[in-house]
Amino acid sequence: MDSIELVPAYGRDYTSKKAVQEAFDSGADFEVVSLFGGDYGRYANNADLTDVRTIQIRYGKLMKVHVIYKK
Repeated sequence: MDSIELVPAYGRDYTSKKAVQEAFDSGADFEVVSLFGGDYGRYANNADLTDVRTIQIRYGKLMKVHVIYKK
């Protein structure tokens, strides 16, 4: 999979890119909201996304986006 869009799971939200990045790096769960790929609604964390190159995480009441590029 080339890219995926996520939102914080379990009703969580973040107020900064730094907080999003720390949560992602620490293995927090996020919910998949990408419409393509058949994974909509599933939960995933950093360890689950080893084959994804671009990760978009919505935060700030889903109004902001933090993008993570993996090699």
